[in-house]
Amino acid sequence: MITISLCMIVKDEEVNLASCLDSIAEFVHEIIIVDTGSTDRTKEIALLYTDKVFDYQWNHNFGDARNFSISKASNEYILVLDSDELVGSLDKCEIEQLILQNPKQVGRLLRVNEYSRMGISYKYSERVNRLFSKKYFKYEGKIHEQVISVDETRIEMYDIPLKISHSGYEGNLEERKKKTKRNISLLMCALQERPDDPYVIYQLGKSYYMEEDYTNACNYFGQALCYDLDTHLEYVQDMVESYGYSLLNSGQYEMALLLISVYDGFAHSADYIFMIALVLMNNGKFQEAIEEFLKATKKKECKMEGVNGYLAYYNVGAVFDCLGDIAHAKKYYKMCGNYGLALERMKAIEY
Repeated sequence: MITISLCMIVKDEEVNLASCLDSIAEFVHEIIIVDTGSTDRTKEIALLYTDKVFDYQWNHNFGDARNFSISKASNEYILVLDSDELVGSLDKCEIEQLILQNPKQVGRLLRVNEYSRMGISYKYSERVNRLFSKKYFKYEGKIHEQVISVDETRIEMYDIPLKISHSGYEGNLEERKKKTKRNISLLMCALQERPDDPYVIYQLGKSYYMEEDYTNACNYFGQALCYDLDTHLEYVQDMVESYGYSLLNSGQYEMALLLISVYDGFAHSADYIFMIALVLMNNGKFQEAIEEFLKATKKKECKMEGVNGYLAYYNVGAVFDCLGDIAHAKKYYKMCGNYGLALERMKAIEY
């Protein structure tokens, strides 16, 4: 039988911790909680679920804290969660079978990030490395720590039937800036140690992106893209898309057109195609934009919910709306289902 230890690092998470542990406790065989300096009821709540609660002197390095938590596990296989994550579904038997089939690989769960901006709800799905053998893998990195192999060889991954919802991106701009300020400080330290690491540079861009400082986000994304990057890496794909949105949000519409030059490397992604369609639309290339939006709808999978469906159709409708072609605008708005903005435009057109 496969036995799994849940390893978590926490600080001041009394609001989230119980819900997180309730959602996963029956699946794991051991719970390890490492507290990095809570001043609320976090440790008291943790002790209701496990007696393996450890204090850790915070040294501004998430990778070190993760590895400390793993060192306290009595089982070989480790599952890592954060307290702002809730397990929605899992298949225990299939996960155990996949572990037996892939003992020296890393399992990737599906994380759905749910958040709202300007009153509009978003869902963004991604695969993240979270299940592995501590004999072969550990963590590295001050922040946005990554799973690496102990012998520094390239890691192989497989998807596991475990889906979680993540609320960490929620909150108003002021609340998000509190998180990104800490992150940026740690990333700047990491950049001093590894000035030519495109992943660290990307994460700096992403931090500024999260606090809506699109000018700085563009600067760092642009720097990272100067390196010879593997376009199959998920962070590289996200960086290209985030760079596009940063350019649009900072009014650099013509500059954003340059991202079409890497079209062949990313055209498998509905998210990339949708972003390119927005770039074309903002540059007045309406017919080309419509073609790209409709291409996105042909893709079966996407990371941002709606880019291969109602969001693409809504933008096609909006283009026709702006061009005064009401018949075609209504056609595509109707294809958006219950999407609020499309319903609002339908009402405005009809009245």
